[in-house]
Amino acid sequence: MESVPFQIPRIRNLVRHAFPRVLEGTIIPVALFVLALHFFGVTGAIVAGLMWTYSAIGVRLLTRRRVPGILLLGALTLTARSILTFATGSTFVYFLQPTLGTAMVAFAFLVSVPAGRPLVQRLASDFCPIPATLFEHAPVRQIFLRLTLLWAAAQFANAAVTLYLLLSQSVGVFVVTRTLVSLAITVVTIAISAVWFLRSMRRAGVIAARVNA
Repeated sequence: MESVPFQIPRIRNLVRHAFPRVLEGTIIPVALFVLALHFFGVTGAIVAGLMWTYSAIGVRLLTRRRVPGILLLGALTLTARSILTFATGSTFVYFLQPTLGTAMVAFAFLVSVPAGRPLVQRLASDFCPIPATLFEHAPVRQIFLRLTLLWAAAQFANAAVTLYLLLSQSVGVFVVTRTLVSLAITVVTIAISAVWFLRSMRRAGVIAARVNA
């Protein structure tokens, strides 16, 4: 099998490629939420966040541009949180929202596997300009299916631990501990994914790239 002429970009190039997606799908919605919360209260903040997210998706669909996976995940999570916030005013439910959002993301990872459209593949394209020809190789498709299952398991574990902390800890301890646990799970999963992907591709002879700082 011939290797694909593809080099893993330098870290600064990956950051430059990924930052607009993170800005559009995460940073701007959060900033709008905080700003609207100050002037219009909780309801206004929720509406502002939903309007930005779905407007960004709508513009891309109308202009026939690809919708980044991170934007779709953001919309899924934000919709779940918004529905629960409108339905109840409970503090418990408020803190439960991110947990349910994480579970929904895990479910999205899981169902994308039998659908033949592994979500990790879409997200990888958001953060790294991968040539379409790379996905024509069976080993590449297989590793993305396996990595998607890995991320589904990681997100389900994240949701389970968060729910346990919510039920067993005070609010202050919960907020700090949940942040640390979620960060740790995400970092470990990213590291495992990167090593697993590179080793699998090199073993299959698909790519012979090295990560450059």
